[in-house]
Amino acid sequence: MNTVLIIDDEEKIRTLLSRIIGLEGYEVIQAQDARIAFKKLEQQAVDVIICDVKLPDANGVELCSQIKQRYPLTELIMLTAHGNIADGVQAIKNGAFDYITKGDDNDKILPLLSRAAEKVALQKRVRELEARLDKRYSFENIIGTSQPVKNAISLAKKVSVTDAAVLLLGETGTGKEVFAQAIHYNSKRSANNFLAINCSAFGRELLESEIFGHKAGAFTGAVKDKKGLIEEADKGTLFLDEIGEMPVDLQSKLLRVLETNEFIKVGDTKAVKVNVRIISATNRDLAHEIKDGHFREDLYYRLNTFTIQLPALKERKEDIPALAKFYADTFAAKTNKPLKNMSQGFVEALQKHYWKGNIRELKNVMERAVILEEDAELTIDSLPLELQNAAAAPADNNQLSAFSLASVEKLHIQRVLIHTGGNKTEAARLLNIGLTTLYRKIEEYKL
Repeated sequence: MNTVLIIDDEEKIRTLLSRIIGLEGYEVIQAQDARIAFKKLEQQAVDVIICDVKLPDANGVELCSQIKQRYPLTELIMLTAHGNIADGVQAIKNGAFDYITKGDDNDKILPLLSRAAEKVALQKRVRELEARLDKRYSFENIIGTSQPVKNAISLAKKVSVTDAAVLLLGETGTGKEVFAQAIHYNSKRSANNFLAINCSAFGRELLESEIFGHKAGAFTGAVKDKKGLIEEADKGTLFLDEIGEMPVDLQSKLLRVLETNEFIKVGDTKAVKVNVRIISATNRDLAHEIKDGHFREDLYYRLNTFTIQLPALKERKEDIPALAKFYADTFAAKTNKPLKNMSQGFVEALQKHYWKGNIRELKNVMERAVILEEDAELTIDSLPLELQNAAAAPADNNQLSAFSLASVEKLHIQRVLIHTGGNKTEAARLLNIGLTTLYRKIEEYKL
């Protein structure tokens, strides 16, 4: 039920309006002046206010501005005994829903009230959806308490409030898009678009058209003008996943966007101005790609304003139980399974696995396990055979001798990775080895 507040110093007007509006199913409260009106507003949520322009202690037009500042979702309909165009214009500027004359426009009050109530309901629904969106993409919803994850979240929080370009580094499936979304939705651009594209999923011509757009007739099949993602993301954020896969000639067009905030559509000659934040991600060693001539060094430094290294799942095994529980609950709800917990053997098997596919692989394994399990507890029998076999292997199967040179090397690499919070580029620098060599050692020692 919508609540309506009538503010008028004439008791007969208040009583008449209350009776008419109340018969339509609205809850009606009254106030004879601005002071009492504000008390009522503090005591009860009000959807629509019908307010006289002339009050004993205030001017209704000015009061409108004050109420909208304190209660932005509340709509106001202004009433006046003598129509005045200047007052009407000012009332609308101050946030009034509409401005009508007493007596002459009585037949307009109920339809007007209905439209105002509909607007309030829509605004509340938008606020509710925005709140859900903010919660869904909040940093608190990123699962993990391991130090590498905490470090990544801390950096992401700090950069989210800026407009700086962000480069997310990490293996495939480590949650780079999740971090990109959290950065966007916790920034001042959150009310505008967040758009994402995987640069490895398109050929060169199609990728250029998708990102920059095209003019009609630019190529076969281009029958009409098309906005690219950069233009669609104006005042928002564009996430370029697998940026290392972008062709070099397109990299120069992206560099122009970062340097001048403008671009040219395919088949056009006129530059388009945009205000877009670029967040990019890659699982490649861009420094190595630069040496091989596959990536522009000047673009790298523009994208690399702020770098965040996301840890692989094998570097944060203490987070696996919480991640597994989240996916178990999610898929159990989707499939109406009565799952309540995971057996100790099930969790231990997950923690023993190498997880080359990272969180994405874990998600797929959990979905399969939930589909297969018929009981209330996930057991090792619902896991793929390779995970069951790894769990059954002796605990020291992959252990190195405490006296071997390899053991010393493995331990040292582990310590350096912990010191850098999982940042492999920095770890390789401290170890004075190439990044490719470090990745090979990590896989060899199953770190």
